[in-house]
Amino acid sequence: MERAVGRAAEAGPVLLGARHHGPGSARAVRAALEETRPGIVLIEGPPEADALIPLAADEEMRPPVALLAHAVDEPGRSAFWPLAEFSPEWVALRWALEQGVPARFIDLPATHTLAWGRHEDEAAGEGESPLDAETADGEGEGDDGPGHDTTPGSADVRIDPLGVLAETAGYDDPERWWEDVVEHRGVGEGDALAPFTALEEAMAALRETYGSGGHDRDLVREAYMRLQVRAAQREFEDGVAVVCGAWHVPALRRRTTVAADKALLKGLPKVKTDMTWVPWTHRRLSRTSGYGAGIDSPGWYGHLFSAPDRPVERWMTKVAGLLREEDRIVSSAHVIEAVRLAETLAAMRGRPLPGLSETTDAVRAVMCEGSDVPLALVRDRLVVGDVLGEVPSTAPAVPLQRDLARLQRRLRLKPEALERELELDLRKETDSARSRLLHRLRLLGIAWGEPAASRGSTGTFRETWRLRWEPELSVRVAEAGVWGTTVLSAATAKAEADAVAAEGLADVTALAERCLLAGLPDALPTVMRILADRAALDTDVGHLAQALPALVRSLRYGDVRGTDTEALGEVAAGLAERVFVGLPPACAGLDADAAEEIRRHVDAVHGAVALLGDTPAAGHGHLRARWQSVLRVLAGRDTVPGVIRGRAVRLLLDDGELTQDEAARLMGLVLSPGTPPADAAAWIEGFVGGGSGGGMLLVHDEGLLGLVDAWLTGVPAEAFTDVLPLLRRTFSAYEPGVRRTLGELVRRGPGAQGGAAAAGTGLPGFAAEPDPARADAVLPVLRLLLGMDEEDEEDIEKNLMGVAG
Repeated sequence: MERAVGRAAEAGPVLLGARHHGPGSARAVRAALEETRPGIVLIEGPPEADALIPLAADEEMRPPVALLAHAVDEPGRSAFWPLAEFSPEWVALRWALEQGVPARFIDLPATHTLAWGRHEDEAAGEGESPLDAETADGEGEGDDGPGHDTTPGSADVRIDPLGVLAETAGYDDPERWWEDVVEHRGVGEGDALAPFTALEEAMAALRETYGSGGHDRDLVREAYMRLQVRAAQREFEDGVAVVCGAWHVPALRRRTTVAADKALLKGLPKVKTDMTWVPWTHRRLSRTSGYGAGIDSPGWYGHLFSAPDRPVERWMTKVAGLLREEDRIVSSAHVIEAVRLAETLAAMRGRPLPGLSETTDAVRAVMCEGSDVPLALVRDRLVVGDVLGEVPSTAPAVPLQRDLARLQRRLRLKPEALERELELDLRKETDSARSRLLHRLRLLGIAWGEPAASRGSTGTFRETWRLRWEPELSVRVAEAGVWGTTVLSAATAKAEADAVAAEGLADVTALAERCLLAGLPDALPTVMRILADRAALDTDVGHLAQALPALVRSLRYGDVRGTDTEALGEVAAGLAERVFVGLPPACAGLDADAAEEIRRHVDAVHGAVALLGDTPAAGHGHLRARWQSVLRVLAGRDTVPGVIRGRAVRLLLDDGELTQDEAARLMGLVLSPGTPPADAAAWIEGFVGGGSGGGMLLVHDEGLLGLVDAWLTGVPAEAFTDVLPLLRRTFSAYEPGVRRTLGELVRRGPGAQGGAAAAGTGLPGFAAEPDPARADAVLPVLRLLLGMDEEDEEDIEKNLMGVAG
């Protein structure tokens, strides 16, 4: 041991060139540190993180984690340095803490990295757009073999060191080459430094041929690292070990003058920076996520690093467990055969041990029966994985982050990397608080949860969310910290600012709805004041009609969420009155596209008035009566486009304001020979199209269907091609069963038979009188489905008699 230490001290720094996320490199680094016992360990990473190193020994710290640096005045400008359990840098960090040896980060400071990115953006005319959190990782992308540098301001293609070495060795897959020469080999028989010596020689040859690989930023970083190594050598006589990307080793070994290195660093821009630890995920370590130094299979590499022995057998057992959870039949025999097949494939391919390709082929053949569908699940859950790291509660954080963490603990909403659905019942206090938190975070731009369609009740007391915590959300939290120190205060301030900056009336009404969902009573006065001002000034009926539905929907939240919506109701009522007055004149002189847009507005206003109902805001039914009178005006005015007139008639019919006979009379007038075919077709589209259930209306009212059929058969040949697209669009929206029934009715001649269905002519689904025998046949099945006793059959029978036949 003394010989190794002496050799390290005399020969200069021990340079341990590694792959950033390689289990073989990680094991080799630990073995080399155990053999050389340096006085200090220098690690590629931002020096501002030196104060955070002791947290790596905390019991709450569980990789994968990342160092996050962000500009104090511009939190969105940020960079990550991810570390997994199998990262050589993490292993070196933990070794130093365990042995009581000092550890330092020696890469270019983040204060320059972040400022440099902004400087290049501005020089390129791109303003101050923030760095991408995944690609601006500050690691020197390409150290371990990515194809190109993806940092802002870089368009230079970089070589892939592993790709070049793999091609030289006769491999067409760099990952496979790395597995064979590193992951499946020992750490150096009798000499722990042997693997690093060989890798250094290979990288030296590449650097001699390719120089900096196409990007001068590496030269600046390496100059800074050389200065830090020199300083450590002067300070520590027991030797210095440097853990860095293998690509940098030849540059760090090269002898240069201090003056030359300092000259490269002169004049670098700076920005004030904060740094902390944040959780990371295996998925974000994956190259497919866009991460510059990513790997293809972080879950597989994590398994290789953590498996104490028999890695292939343990891997196949994991795969079998996953497939069993998905209800696939996988036995112990499958595991045994898959292991044998993987070993056989490795022998046939000349590999020292089965790698990921061999295990994958074996799993596909034995456990997945040749199908790639379950294999895709194995790759997603195990080969890549959804492991989410944890950081200590004592790690530095902005006040908003601390408040969010407190709320997550109180509401038992633990961040998870795997997407999951959360069903909330807003009548329960905890679920209501969870809903408010998720809505507040969305308002702040922190998209931890996304609303989803509920599979159960559609009432206002139900909410469904899809939750998934992504590492970059830590940056969004830091950005949102400028609005306040708590989630509530930040969301309130952000809502007020958004209301002031909103461009349209619909934007303000949508914001009012979000404020109610998020439970922001202090923001509502500002939002409502701006809403009232915008509504008073906006004369566009389309804007008013577009804004009304969101405003009315918000009124429904008062009962469930306990929010006072009186002021909102007054604004909604006033907005509705202005729509009623302005809508008829706005319908004159419209082309087809404008008419269809107004038709959609009519549907939206109709739904909004229905939601207002008999509330005080609606004048206890006054608004409903006013709206029905507007619909009558639209239905009877010839200057209104046909699609709007038809929809007005249909809405009146659905509300019971028109009888079937009155609707048939109006349809007959429109479909008379004196009406242009195109206008008549548009009227039909408005009456039975647009997803309004018009198909079932025609099925159950053969009188209306007969009118349509008679008109269509009488359309002149020269006009038929003009009306066909409208009719096709109308009827193609119906369900297949509805279309089949309509076709059968037309084939039987509904126009000639009129109300034949009601008269009991034997058409499918119709009868003159209820059929008791058919109703009796249904009762046993209903009793089983509903779990009812025989005494309940009488009640069921009474209900069925009204629909049987």
